[in-house]
Amino acid sequence: MTTHEGRWQAGTPCWVDLTVPDVAAATRFYGSVLGWSFVDTGADFGNYQIAQVDGRAAAGIGPIMQEGQPSFWTLYIASDDADASAKLVADNGGTVIAGPMDIPGSGRMFIAADSVGAVFGVWQTLGMDGAQVVNEPGGLAWEDARLTDPETARAFYGAVFGYTYDAVDGAPGDYTTFSLDGEVKGGMGGLMGAPDGTPSHWIVYFAVADVDAAVAAVQAGGGGVLMPPGNSPFGRMGVVADPFGAPFCLHGPVPG
Repeated sequence: MTTHEGRWQAGTPCWVDLTVPDVAAATRFYGSVLGWSFVDTGADFGNYQIAQVDGRAAAGIGPIMQEGQPSFWTLYIASDDADASAKLVADNGGTVIAGPMDIPGSGRMFIAADSVGAVFGVWQTLGMDGAQVVNEPGGLAWEDARLTDPETARAFYGAVFGYTYDAVDGAPGDYTTFSLDGEVKGGMGGLMGAPDGTPSHWIVYFAVADVDAAVAAVQAGGGGVLMPPGNSPFGRMGVVADPFGAPFCLHGPVPG
């Protein structure tokens, strides 16, 4: 298992969480699809659930804040100073939507949109560092920014988080990886065939041992398939949505 201990390097995707109208139903669904167990943080934190793999934090699930709010996965990027990062977001064409705010005993955070509208979070640890298991079944394995204007967005993320970019053989021409200090952290590109009118967004990939079995569990749990499993030079992948409409990707080895 790939585990992580301690603070994540600033600029690194460090956490993901989901907001849903029915937390209990969401935990049942994701438990069956990704094998997660859950720890309830209590009423003081809105009964936010920490998803775990073998006792290590993988993600979070919490309630929507107002009726009618869409359900979606939010990717959080680590920062050593959330307030300074919020200023950089605003100074470089982004929008701070909520915060910065303290989560007592855990961290300081804000939610923002980048310069082309993709929503993300920023997390400064004050006790809770973020994901403790990655790149293994049940853990975050990859993240893509799918953007209406990739070049404008790359300038934004470079200014805010210091990313550098490299083309990817076999990927669309507008797709690049983004890196910190030479270490690849994820990908950025166009909307990758999404329907016209799709806004810029981040999408997260969770590792599974068997993509086809996980997709079957999605369907059995009331979710939907947006892109059936297929092989690629980077592994086997499928795009699905949970019963509340939140999309995510499943990633695993190519069979055989």
